[in-house]
Amino acid sequence: MPATPTTARGAVITGWGAALPDEVVTNVDLESKMDTEDQWIRDRTGIVQRHVGGTTAGLSAEAGRAALDMAGVGPADVDALILATTTPDRAVPATASTVQHELGLTSCGAFDVNAACSGWVYGLVNAHGLIAMGARTVLVIGTDTLDRITDYTDRGTGILFGNGSGAAVLEAVDGPGQLLGWDLDSLGEAESALYAEHGGVLQMEGREVFRRAVRLMADSATHAMNSAGVTADDIALVVPHQANIRIISASLERLDIPLEKASIVLDRTGNTSAASVPLALADALDAGRASDGDLILFVGFGAGMSAASAVIRWSPDAQEYTGAGGANDD
Repeated sequence: MPATPTTARGAVITGWGAALPDEVVTNVDLESKMDTEDQWIRDRTGIVQRHVGGTTAGLSAEAGRAALDMAGVGPADVDALILATTTPDRAVPATASTVQHELGLTSCGAFDVNAACSGWVYGLVNAHGLIAMGARTVLVIGTDTLDRITDYTDRGTGILFGNGSGAAVLEAVDGPGQLLGWDLDSLGEAESALYAEHGGVLQMEGREVFRRAVRLMADSATHAMNSAGVTADDIALVVPHQANIRIISASLERLDIPLEKASIVLDRTGNTSAASVPLALADALDAGRASDGDLILFVGFGAGMSAASAVIRWSPDAQEYTGAGGANDD
């Protein structure tokens, strides 16, 4: 069972991983399926290609395994698995259960979270809550296989979406840990702007999504920074949802944060929904873009319309001071 919670118990990210299917669909490939052009897509979205294929469970297991290996965490050490996805492989059970089995996690809770493109940040915040209440190690994965609900002949949506997965391991520490502030939000009255019925494909009102997204991202990020007691000038790295380069640019301009501070991968991945933030995080960390003490801002929005943000203080030596092991250790 998890340890008894302490009055000052935080979490740190000790490992991360990413997974993309092998099959790539370029903008040029889409020219034969719809009335569009490579340059038109690049100019309006920033996307050059996207990956398709694979399953939500398979990609999740690949990214999760990489994160666990980096953290040096064994299957018996994980207390909870949170899978953020809007494309589960089956209606029942949760795809997290399949991933738990594939990873050999012998004794842990496993559940799905559907907050669309904000899902991984929702999972990150929930993981910190579990650790504050006594969990020792939580694996948070964001995965979507959007090719199953995307019409690649539709110029409005088919140019945007792809498949992918990103994961992070969080381990308990004595003290506050990395999380400084967070915000979760939802505007249910705007859910009709982006949705997919059971058995259907994504439907989107592009202009309405753009208008809502820019405001939601800026407002959520501001609330998280206020909660953390920091300002936009303090942020060293922004990891935004990879929806559209214009949305990212407009949101950061509203926040007065230079675009150069953002981790951008959507040119290679497209919009991967719940996977986009952890994929961009893994890319930035692998590139050495976060230094000891840097403040990282996560910010996402998605169907619902959901929004989520979090501010953490990064430490590259997190593995050295966690010493948490697993909650199932005797």
